[in-house]
Amino acid sequence: MTTRATANRNLSIRLASDDADLEAVQALRWQVFFAEMGAEAVTSAASFLDSDPYDPLCDHLLVTDTDDNGDVQVVGTYRLLRESVAMRAGGFYSAGEFDIAALSGGNGELLELGRSCVLPAYRTSATIALLWRGIADYIQRHGIGLMFGCASFPGTDPMAHAPALSWLHHHHLAPAWRRPRVLEGKGVAMDLLERGSYDERRAMFALPPLIKGYLRTGATFGDGAYIDHAFNTVDVCVVMPVEAIADRYAARFSLVG
Repeated sequence: MTTRATANRNLSIRLASDDADLEAVQALRWQVFFAEMGAEAVTSAASFLDSDPYDPLCDHLLVTDTDDNGDVQVVGTYRLLRESVAMRAGGFYSAGEFDIAALSGGNGELLELGRSCVLPAYRTSATIALLWRGIADYIQRHGIGLMFGCASFPGTDPMAHAPALSWLHHHHLAPAWRRPRVLEGKGVAMDLLERGSYDERRAMFALPPLIKGYLRTGATFGDGAYIDHAFNTVDVCVVMPVEAIADRYAARFSLVG
């Protein structure tokens, strides 16, 4: 466990260890995805929990804040699914949105990152750094060679994000031999605008914070965007080979040396 004290906060990162931890994570996800972002309540409306069949298979990173009275609140989370686990249980969540066959066969195990969310008051560099510290420890412990997963734009109208999606396509596509592709009939092309027809600087600023963070680590992206009506998002597939993580982040998270 890693702990970081910030102004009036005592944040820690660890893996969920029991059913109570998992329920706290699911309650946090409901608050962010459903109450805040407008996802459709499908299977867990009565309990106000975001849960699906993948939850029991995954490890769940959680950031907690412990107050002066010792009360603990889960304020951030990431869901982690290793290839060796996924292949025994029917595959990865992302495979329902993208053809990810090109990601297999490299050095080390695949790790799917998903269901990332943080409470609004904790969307700070300290919280994000703890989540990445936890991911880095997990990578080392399990011999991960490549991370991937879905990252989202809000809403289901891809044209609302046309400059940002086009910029990702024009500048940050994964190499063809390692490029996931949106499943046929379930998404749209990302190059919605031609090069030179939009303001690239504004397109970069318009990217969601999580995608900006992935880009800073050296991430690339799959071809096409998935329209996720249930979660009210437009999803892109992120690809992050561990050996390609930008040097400044590799050093920061002890991935090298």
